[in-house]
Amino acid sequence: MDTIFALASAAGKAGVSVIRLSGSKAADTAAKICGGPLPVSGRSLRTISDQSGQPIDEALVLSFANPNSFTGEDVVEFQVHGSVSVVSAVLELLPKFDGLRLAEPGEFTRRALENGKLDLSQVEALADLIDAETEAQRKQAQTVLSGGLGQLAERWRTDLIRAASLIEVTIDFADEEVPVDVTPEVSDLLSGVINDLQAQMAGVQIAERIRTGFEVAIVGEPNVGKSTLLNALAGREAAITSEYAGTTRDVIEVRMDLAGLPVTLLDTAGIRETVDPVEGIGIELAKKRAQDADLRVFLTEDVDAIEFALMPDDIVLRPKADLSDDCDRAISGKTGQGVDQLVADIATILKARANTVGIATRVRHRDAMKAAADRLLSAQETLKRGPEFYDIAAEDMRSAIRSLELLVGRVGVENLLDEIFSSFCLGK
Repeated sequence: MDTIFALASAAGKAGVSVIRLSGSKAADTAAKICGGPLPVSGRSLRTISDQSGQPIDEALVLSFANPNSFTGEDVVEFQVHGSVSVVSAVLELLPKFDGLRLAEPGEFTRRALENGKLDLSQVEALADLIDAETEAQRKQAQTVLSGGLGQLAERWRTDLIRAASLIEVTIDFADEEVPVDVTPEVSDLLSGVINDLQAQMAGVQIAERIRTGFEVAIVGEPNVGKSTLLNALAGREAAITSEYAGTTRDVIEVRMDLAGLPVTLLDTAGIRETVDPVEGIGIELAKKRAQDADLRVFLTEDVDAIEFALMPDDIVLRPKADLSDDCDRAISGKTGQGVDQLVADIATILKARANTVGIATRVRHRDAMKAAADRLLSAQETLKRGPEFYDIAAEDMRSAIRSLELLVGRVGVENLLDEIFSSFCLGK
């Protein structure tokens, strides 16, 4: 394959910029522009020069021999001074050498996948780690990047191969007396994998929320202080406030880091009967977003007036505490009364949910695990029908194994790769 190169650090002026090469010609090309051979693996301080011998910059050069590199190929990294002109000069120099070209988005990571340095779940986790904005997102991505999901999938796969092999031995010796009934062991192996799969599937929705953000909707009638509360929580004037009812027509979103969790606060239109068609659209949208939200904060004087079925974690508060002497379960975005307690309550509820998350983090993971679990449940039922149906049970197990291989990218993922890697930057 071609030797590829790209700027691996952020574009623009910086203290240091990193330019990465990967491929069979990386070491030779680096030696040509650095005035001599580099250590096979290690670091050295070299002057980078153009093809006429004119110096471009003095750089720290790191060498990684295959397969002990990120991509599994020979890799060289130039740590140059972060001048726009220095970086441009090096990037303009490299394609002048035969066999070198600019990397495509995510191509370094794609080569790591193809060379067995990462599995598909780790590739996705690397993308998540790069995009992580909160501590919870970082921890979740790091867990998967360390290979946790791949290790689980390999354990499940090993158990299923054992179960399938036991059944297939029984099939092979169907005309002979098999000394041991393997059905109990096979059933135990299948039950263990099914239980693990179901536990992981249950946590995917929360894991998705940690990746994309929990939604917390502020809901109530018009002019109860929803926008004022949103501004208080956001610490800025994110929503227009006025004494006139119906000011908010659309759903206003504010993203924030709340106790290490990504949270999107939703300020919705006031819920009421209206003849204004535009306000009506806003109210219907408010109802839908509130219904779909992970948590709702209701501002109301009358709990019975709430149009939604209250969920166990929903928070109900009395609005405009600054205008009342009764402070019980009351809040005021204007004065800040009760705001800190609301933040603490939201954080407590969402942290409790986050604690239920497993290692699987994406809908794709859940779909692959569900396909495997469905086949295994079918295999369990087929086993109960007797030895004459064992061949069908064995095929169900093999199908489940293929689903788990799809989970970590061993088979059948070519149609996913372009979409996954398109989100990466050039230097990854």
